[in-house]
Amino acid sequence: MQTLDLNKKTTILFDLDGTLLPMELEKFTNTYFALLAKKAAPLGYEAKPLVEAVWQGTKAMVKNDGSKPNCDRFWEVFSKVLGEQVLALKPYFDDFYAKEFHLAKSATKENPLAKKAVDGLKARGLEVVLATNPLFPKVGVATRLSWIDLAIEEFSYVSTYENSSFCKPNPLYFQEILERIGKRPEECLMVGNDAAEDLAAEKAGIPVYLVTDCLVNPAKMDLSQTVSGTFADFLDLAGLS
Repeated sequence: MQTLDLNKKTTILFDLDGTLLPMELEKFTNTYFALLAKKAAPLGYEAKPLVEAVWQGTKAMVKNDGSKPNCDRFWEVFSKVLGEQVLALKPYFDDFYAKEFHLAKSATKENPLAKKAVDGLKARGLEVVLATNPLFPKVGVATRLSWIDLAIEEFSYVSTYENSSFCKPNPLYFQEILERIGKRPEECLMVGNDAAEDLAAEKAGIPVYLVTDCLVNPAKMDLSQTVSGTFADFLDLAGLS
C-alpha cells in the first residue's frame, strides 16, 4: 500500500496540464494552435508557418540555458523565423491568451478535485506552488487555471515564461523554483503526470507523486518505484478526501 506522509512537507508543487487540469495533450495543442492561427490570420500570417515558428520558439525555451528568461528566448527565435516585424504581435498574443484562448477549454476536462486539493493543503498550512512548464505567458496560465476554478493568486509561486529561464525536464527548472521560494527539496513534493518532465524533480532532490489520470510516458519508463495513482488517490493519501 502506497503512503504519502506530508507531515514533514511545507510545500506542494503542482503541474497544471494533465494534472490539475485533465487533458489529452495532442487534442489540446491542436485546438490551441487552430485558435492562435485564426487570431493571426487577419494580420497576414498563414497557419502553417505561424505554428512552425511557435514550435521553434517552444523548442528554444525547452533548451534554454538560464542566460535569459524563456519569454526572451521565445521571441528571439520566433522573430528569426517570421521576421522582426512579428515582434509587433506581442500585444495580440496577450490579448489572445486573455480572450480567444478560453475556447480551448473544450479540449480539456473538469476536475473539481483540483480546487479541493489546493484549498485543503493551504488550510493545513502548506504552501502550494504551480510548477507548470513555463512555456506560456502569465495571462495564458491564468486563463487555464480559471477553467478549474483557480487563480494565480491562490499559489505562493507560479512559473511562467516571463519569470523562468529553464523548462522541464531540465532539473535546473526545479532548482530555480526552490531558490525562488526559499525551500529545501526534501520539504517539497512534486505532483505531476508526465514521467519524463515531472520525475526530473527527483534529480533536484524533490520526491514525486505521479498522477495517472492523464499519464504521459511515451518512453515507457519503469514507474514501479514511483508513488502514483489517480488525482482522487492523491487526495486520499494526503488525507484530504
